Amino acid sequence: MEQTVQEKIIVIDFGGQYNQLVARRVRENHVYCEIYSWRKPLAEIREMNPKGIILTGGPNSVFEKGAAACDPELFRMGIPVLGLCYGAQLMMHLLGGTVGHAPEREYGKTEVQIDKRSSGLLRGVPSPTVCWMSHNDYISRPADGFEVIAHTANCPVAAAECEEKGLYAVQFHPEVLHTEYGKDILRNFVRGICGCSGSWRMEDFAGNSIAAIRRQVGDGRVLCGLSGGVDSSVAAVLLSQAVGRQLTCVFVDHGLLRKNEGDEVEAVFGPHGPYELNFVRVNAQERFYRALSGVTEPEEKRKIIGREFIRVFEEEAKKIGAVDYLVQGTIYPDVVESGMGGESAAIKSHHNVGGLPDYVDFKEIIEPLRNLFKDEVRSLGLHLGIPEKLVMRQPFPGPGLGIRIVGEVTAEKVRMVQEADSIFRQEMDSAGLSRTAGQYFAALTNMRSVGVMGDERTYDYAVVLRAVSTVDFMTADAVEIPYEVLKRVTGRIINEVSHVNRVLYDVTSKPPGTIELE
Repeated sequence: MEQTVQEKIIVIDFGGQYNQLVARRVRENHVYCEIYSWRKPLAEIREMNPKGIILTGGPNSVFEKGAAACDPELFRMGIPVLGLCYGAQLMMHLLGGTVGHAPEREYGKTEVQIDKRSSGLLRGVPSPTVCWMSHNDYISRPADGFEVIAHTANCPVAAAECEEKGLYAVQFHPEVLHTEYGKDILRNFVRGICGCSGSWRMEDFAGNSIAAIRRQVGDGRVLCGLSGGVDSSVAAVLLSQAVGRQLTCVFVDHGLLRKNEGDEVEAVFGPHGPYELNFVRVNAQERFYRALSGVTEPEEKRKIIGREFIRVFEEEAKKIGAVDYLVQGTIYPDVVESGMGGESAAIKSHHNVGGLPDYVDFKEIIEPLRNLFKDEVRSLGLHLGIPEKLVMRQPFPGPGLGIRIVGEVTAEKVRMVQEADSIFRQEMDSAGLSRTAGQYFAALTNMRSVGVMGDERTYDYAVVLRAVSTVDFMTADAVEIPYEVLKRVTGRIINEVSHVNRVLYDVTSKPPGTIELE
């Protein structure tokens, strides 16, 4: 399903860890943005007719054999180009500047002196300003026609511009929050230099998507795998508003959902809910527990859950018969991380993209959200009238509680996690802390320890609580939950959840840890 977008910024990914963040920052200016690998042919980029191009950072040196590069013709197309970090070094290297190993590497917050206050790129940025640096190499001499517009104590060319050709290079990362005026710099480029109007709105996206789906589907039949998560729920509602009862949603309850979540999903999308669609719920809990019996390795659990989900979905699809279209709740980070967009590493095995089912008899895949980030999906969901509780639900992994249980998954362990997680959520909500954490949950460790409850010694499990604050889920810090709240949660879990005699709080940041336990 194609979206018609009048103006677009292209991000060319050289393997930098912040590639998605660059695109998000552009979209915060209400300008549509897409990420493509540096391997994307120049002719295809030219056909997209972008208003501007941004080159990301990357892990390589421009001198390495086989290092990521681009066609120098990119800088002669008459389209404004902004190079960030490696992208800036590559621009200078290809245009005749000098790039070398920095005598002193710069990492972290760095004071940058602005040399040209009238620069269109740095308009409104005070001097000095704090920016986020992360580089071994640096630009020692800019290419001919470029003017140095900023420097640091150790970096003579922190930023340079060739205003005549619309070429700009910055050694730092304006996309991260640590760069104090980074958003202003990107806004200056996107709205000022590139001349984008900032007219991209979610209301327009919704209306255009519904119209495009109707044209594509016609009188065809559509099948959607509904997980109850934000992405698949928004996709289902979008399709239902476009084609109504031509849509059938299959909800596979694998028994690894949060407490009462299966019933909540059915209440929203089932026959008594507000949406016009065909809803099928499959209660396959015991089947998944049997398949997971004895399995302890995290990636193997993921694969088993994914495989069984496919098999159950296949069986239900066969009952429905031939359909014309299959809907997936794929979102843009899935597309980029799967290698279909940028240069990021391979994603975990439970993501939507890749391994598409070949057993369902359908003509085409419909992925109505594939160009949206998570926050944009939430915004779309609210615009479509989906209950806020569902739209703002915290991210939940595809394998569900299967990766919040360390070691073997059993029905009893699932019950323990569900009850502990429910108590944690209740107390966080009662304390007014539900919005202070980007994600919080209870998980079950594989550790058992001796405890005393009443007059008896116990040998039971430890539950670990996890609560993190994060903007983009790429980095995260543990939330400082008040001790009284943790004490209350601990007391309730130990008293109300059988076979748990110890509660721990995980204060590990990401990195080095991950948000989930497995």
